[in-house]
Amino acid sequence: MSLYQAVMDTEDDGDNFAAIQEVINAGQWGLQGSFGRTMMAAIEAGNCLLGKERARDYYGNFIPSRDDVKPGTKGSFDFVAERSGAEHAEAMANV
Repeated sequence: MSLYQAVMDTEDDGDNFAAIQEVINAGQWGLQGSFGRTMMAAIEAGNCLLGKERARDYYGNFIPSRDDVKPGTKGSFDFVAERSGAEHAEAMANV
């Protein structure tokens, strides 16, 4: 599946968090605005983790990795586990 298709699928059905986690992990923060907003909304809702590596968005802003943030804060494993359950957090961590 292409990164474009992964984001489009997530926007269409809202339940394909593994696909959006793939895009986040790939550091694709420079995609068109709606993609970045979808990625950030999934992180803020506790459905997805931050990526495994640090990244920069289209404007050069720093995006931390999941290991850069404190446990329990947005984008961390603990935040996703609290919001969506430990099993979901583990699944996202293994994407």
